Amino acid sequence: MSLKKNVEIELLPGEVWWGGAVHDGTRMPYGQAEDAVAIDLTNLLENSGAPFLVSNRGRFLWLDRPFSFAFRSGILSVKSDEEIVQPSEGFINLPGAYRQASRKHFPAQGRMPDPIAFTAPQYCTWMEMHYEPTQEKTIAYAMEILRNGFPPGVLIIDDNWMKDYGTWEFHAERFPDPKRMLDTLHDLGFKVMLWVCPYVSPDSQTARELDKQGLLVQDNEGRMALRRWWNGCSAVLDYTYPPAFEWFKGKLDELVSRYGVDGFKFDAGDPSENDAGVWATGYRWRGSGIPNEDCAAYSRLGLHYPLSEYRASWKAGGAPLMQRLRDKPHSWGEDGLKALIPNAIAQGLTGYPFNCPDMIGGGWDGDLRTTPFDAELFVRYAQCAALFPMMQFSTAPWNVLDEEHLGYCKDAVRLRVAMGPEIIRLAGAAATAGEPMLRPMAFEFPDDGWEIVKDQFMLGSSILVAPVLEKGASERLIRFPEGTWRGEDGSRITGPCTVSVAAPLSRLPWYRKENPFDSFLRKF
Repeated sequence: MSLKKNVEIELLPGEVWWGGAVHDGTRMPYGQAEDAVAIDLTNLLENSGAPFLVSNRGRFLWLDRPFSFAFRSGILSVKSDEEIVQPSEGFINLPGAYRQASRKHFPAQGRMPDPIAFTAPQYCTWMEMHYEPTQEKTIAYAMEILRNGFPPGVLIIDDNWMKDYGTWEFHAERFPDPKRMLDTLHDLGFKVMLWVCPYVSPDSQTARELDKQGLLVQDNEGRMALRRWWNGCSAVLDYTYPPAFEWFKGKLDELVSRYGVDGFKFDAGDPSENDAGVWATGYRWRGSGIPNEDCAAYSRLGLHYPLSEYRASWKAGGAPLMQRLRDKPHSWGEDGLKALIPNAIAQGLTGYPFNCPDMIGGGWDGDLRTTPFDAELFVRYAQCAALFPMMQFSTAPWNVLDEEHLGYCKDAVRLRVAMGPEIIRLAGAAATAGEPMLRPMAFEFPDDGWEIVKDQFMLGSSILVAPVLEKGASERLIRFPEGTWRGEDGSRITGPCTVSVAAPLSRLPWYRKENPFDSFLRKF
């Protein structure tokens, strides 16, 4: 067993850091005087990450494998199985350090997901159908979307459309004519993604055949390894091994060519852990023995399709993948609505610009119609998501909201559609330059003490978004940087200043920074 190598790095005055695992975004930035944190990147806890930390003082740290780190009393301590280098430095501020790290370690690949992912909502069948999707219900869901005044977008058919895990063929009884279904959905203006996972039912014919070919992960005794996950116990396709990777890709390609499927929701694939929550050393991956590299290999499957959604990725920065945040409960707290912005900030600063919050209202609690439901929370969630790079519904708003709340939800979608062309331009820029689309205030205004502001964000360089995150609030405090900011309500605010603005349930406060030249022209 290798010995951990250690290094201690003294923090610079006022220095704070972001990075590591996306789900820790609510704890970022690290290094604030009153905080002490300890993080182990071999356990990503169902979300994305990278072996990367970046600071507001123009420094970054990148290692090629997972490491653990801690911030205590002005010191960053790092432990790793590889030689630890001192941080790269001299890049002035947060955007300077991020850009240098991106160019060197996770360069933009020059591609973005299909534009429909940015111009219209995504609609997932999960909350409406759970494990019982059918062809009839899927078409009915699409028709309801349009009938209720929502635009067509990406429709995701979630778990259990297939014969069995690992047998990626439509279940003949539930989906008797998948080609006709896909054609119908396409005619209605939708693009269609299918849920898939890298697991194989262990007592299936598929598992027996894959085991004979050596395409499944083995345990230390050379037998088919079994992994416990939320749907039971399955064999695991060894996608670190090129023949297994190509087998899986071949099955997906067949769905594309035979039925016209537009892409895939790549669920599960979380870095391998055992029951104790640490990397499962009892697994024998043929392509790598390094923690999280199995997850990195799974992420590479999505590069072959124009629409690929992931919840768990490792070192996939710069790739044209749709990255959804970890599942959230129907909650106002830091496990729910309040986590969206800080976690999205963390996502962008670890190299994932094409980010999506969880399903609007939360996708963790099962059917929202059978749990304590908060219509105000649902609306505020939709507003918060409206100016994220992407937004996704699953619970059908018309099934849970009265006419008034449904109207507010539609307003958020209308804003999304109206802003679609601008969001696409930002996505194109992210695809070439690698910069986040959704940015912390400190990224655009690195010299003005914005590091701890994480309840508002910048979309690109000129749009400030300040969603309401508190139950019952009808106003909110917004901090404005220097310049003139025009609100969507027609108001104009000159910063720097902090202002309490009206924010009734009907309003998502957002502001565009005016070009000084435009203000000059208005005088004439």
